[in-house]
Order: sequence, then C-alpha cells, then structure tokens
Amino acid sequence: MPIRLIKTRLSISARLALGLTVVLFGGFAGKNEAVAAGFCTDTADTLLTACEASVADDGAVGKAVCINIAESRERAVCLDDLAGSQAEATQLCQDQHDTRLAACGVLGEGRYDPDIEPARFDNPKKPSNPNPYFPLGVGKHWEYRSATQVNTVDIVNETKRIDGLDCIVFRDLVFENGFIHEATDDWYAPAKDGSVWYFGEEVKDYETFKGDSPVRPELVSIDGSFKADRDGDKPGIIMLASPHAGDAYLEEFSLGNAEDVTEIMSTTYSYGQDPSLDEGVPQALAQRFCNGNCIVTKNYSLLEPGLFARKYYARGVGTILEVENTGEVVQLVSCNFDRRCSGLPTPR
Repeated sequence: MPIRLIKTRLSISARLALGLTVVLFGGFAGKNEAVAAGFCTDTADTLLTACEASVADDGAVGKAVCINIAESRERAVCLDDLAGSQAEATQLCQDQHDTRLAACGVLGEGRYDPDIEPARFDNPKKPSNPNPYFPLGVGKHWEYRSATQVNTVDIVNETKRIDGLDCIVFRDLVFENGFIHEATDDWYAPAKDGSVWYFGEEVKDYETFKGDSPVRPELVSIDGSFKADRDGDKPGIIMLASPHAGDAYLEEFSLGNAEDVTEIMSTTYSYGQDPSLDEGVPQALAQRFCNGNCIVTKNYSLLEPGLFARKYYARGVGTILEVENTGEVVQLVSCNFDRRCSGLPTPR
C-alpha cells in the first residue's frame, strides 16, 4: 500500500515544545538554509548506504554458513534461500529510504537537535502542569486487549535519570497464550509547558519454542531499545501540550533502530462524524470517552514501510484504542483511576 502523508507545517505549540530555535529536523532560525541543505534528505540517503552495507555484511556471513554445509543439495538450498532473503532485505532498504523521504516532507529538512535543558522539565511524579491526554501518576494502571494479546501498563514508583533529568518509569508487559511476549520499561519526562517527552525504552522480546520442556519464554531480542544521550540517540515527544490537527513530530530518534513519527489527525473526535476515523473503532468505547474532545493520531515507524496505526486518546485517561492498518485492534478494557473504565466492552 503506498504511503500517503499529509504535508504540513508545525504549529506554534509544536515549535515551542521543541525549543524556540529547534524543530524536528532543524531550527526556524536559518530555515531557508536548512531547506536548501536538505539535512533530512541527506540523513535518509546516508541511512540507505548504511542499510545496504548491513545487507552485504549479513549476506557474507550467510554465505560462509552455507559453505560449511557438506551435503551439496542442502548447501544449494541454503544459497538459494540466502539469495531470496538478500533480495528482500535490499528492497526493504529502498522502501525505508522512500518512507524517510516522504517523512521529510512532513517533518521538514532541518537537523533534528531538540533543546533539552533540565530547567524546562518538571517533577515526573507530580508535574505542575499535567498533560490531560498523557496522565502521569505513580500507581496508575491500564489494561488493553486484542484478539490474541493482553497488555498491562503500570506507572511504577521509580525514576531514571537520563541526560541530567529524571524520568518516570512505565512498565509495559505484553502476554500471549499466557506467556510473557514483551517486557518494556518506558522513560517519560513532563515538561513545564505541559508536553510529555519520551527519553527511551528498554525492550525485551520473548518467544516460546515447540518441543522445549518445560516451555519457558526465552529472551530473543532487545531491538528497539534506546536511551537519549547514548550512541547519538535523542528524545522525542509522546504528547504535545496543545496539539492541533496537522502537527507532526518524532516520538523517538535512534537511527536505524527506533524512528517513530506521529501526525495529529484530529483533536475533536467523536464517533459518527468522520467515517475514516470511525473505521475499526468500537462504537460503545468511543461514545463513553469521546465527546468531541478525543485526539486521534497516525503513528508509524520509518523502519516498517506501509504499516501504521491510528491511536485514540481520551482526556483524563490517555490511550483508549489503537487500530492498525493490518486490521488488528487493541483496546482499553480497564484502568484503576477513572470511573469511566468500569465495565468496558471487551474485544470481539
């Protein structure tokens, strides 16, 4: 499915959240210079070179594995499989490049270098200007369900100091068939202007394997983990203080590893007003939380071309729903701090 992005300019609220002289890929001072230089496009081109080099490296290792298979037919199968996987990986590099270039049309051509000053941030356990669409508070608990998974999110009584400021810890656990599938600690910091920043995550992916006895989840990946001020990683925004339709920003900046983009589609969502935003939305859920004041975002990774999700945020509760373009729906089924979370409908 081709990627269709809405070309837009950042609103004043988005500019202020990122610092007076900084936007997602560069500064407003010297805007013409940034556009002419094309730092975003240059970044995309450079990452394409890196991706193709990585494919070549993996291919050489794979060929070495095949060489050491003694049986000729099995060795031939290995080499054929390798050729196929190399072709797919090369195409993915190109698709990622195309996706990044499209995103440059949304985010701008400047450098991404947000102004992170500790004085601009607040107490993560008790912010003075809390964001109503991304509520913080130790002890808050959410549970989400899809057709195949259960996802619990808890704000735990822990902070993590990153790049000179304290972040609150969200513990995000995903279970599948009764086993842990993913365990993530997310690190968020509230700014005094009301925006909430995302400073990183520690990701642990688990799998179970048929034939194991006993069957226990095994750690198979930490891909997607990142931390601001480590290896060139930088924080992004998880929720603006005053979002407007058309705003676009990065949630995370860990090149080649974690590159998620958010576009604000609506800040006045109610069920029944826009069929394109109602698609996949449980009517009862939306009518309980959304009275012309829900935020709808389009979220996508520059590393996963063609995939995106619409996320729905309710005032006072946060995320209530995620509708992926694959058809999967993940919805809130309970929370422990808002009476509207009582007796919520469950996924079909």
